[in-house]
Amino acid sequence: MHRNSNLHSFLLDKAKILTEEWYQSLDKVNSKGVYASSDPTVINTLKKQNYEFHLQLCKVFIEEEEPFFKDFKKWILSIAQDEQHQNTPIHHTLREFFRVRGQYLKFISEFLEMNPDEKENELKWTHLLTKVFDNVVLEFVEENQKYSEERLQAQQEMIKELSSPVIALDNNRALLPLVGEIDTSRASFILENTLEQCGKKGINHLYIDLSGVVIIDTLVADQIFNLIKALNLIGVKTTLSGIRPEIAQTTVQLGISFDNVSIKPTLAGALTLPPPKVTRP
Repeated sequence: MHRNSNLHSFLLDKAKILTEEWYQSLDKVNSKGVYASSDPTVINTLKKQNYEFHLQLCKVFIEEEEPFFKDFKKWILSIAQDEQHQNTPIHHTLREFFRVRGQYLKFISEFLEMNPDEKENELKWTHLLTKVFDNVVLEFVEENQKYSEERLQAQQEMIKELSSPVIALDNNRALLPLVGEIDTSRASFILENTLEQCGKKGINHLYIDLSGVVIIDTLVADQIFNLIKALNLIGVKTTLSGIRPEIAQTTVQLGISFDNVSIKPTLAGALTLPPPKVTRP
């Protein structure tokens, strides 16, 4: 790495100018996300992030490569995980990285005009800046994608929990209303979550309402049957309600027997019955 403290000082002095010039030249009309915000707090944060970028990048001319990139990664992670940048199309963020790179190339040209004896280093510095920006952009994209996937997974888990709630009633009874399409993955989650919640809440009778479920394939029907068996093993009786004809047909084709399970046409009808006495094993 070709170090030059004079160039570092020159660019460091220009840091605030770089930030202000960059923000003033920002195409706020055609930009989206953080770059189009009119919120003063968001704008100030954005400028601060940009300014910190310059403070970090200038060090490339006075530090060794390994510690430089290690320290720079902290800034990259903070931006990749920043909520405002997460809500910004990634190509808009990349465009701004490239615009900032253009700023640096312009200021290096200005520095060389003031220091013609350094002209021989122009190509080295240009290559160095290109390498730095390439690394920053690549790391940003990787971390942004990784964090986005983690957030999406967390949201999906939350949706699963909200779509399969065990609602406590009175007399140690609870309701599990199932709505929408149930695939194998969701059915597996319902099995684990229901057993856990019934144990935590001391439930001894669970009403499973299927009136909001249109289609259940054989694998899912089998999972529901496994849930009923597992609940029985921990002393929880079950009542099924709202079974549609097509779902009943699926269970018959699968050979699943609900002979020992209380079944009611409607949830209202099931809940109006007095809770059965339960003897725990």
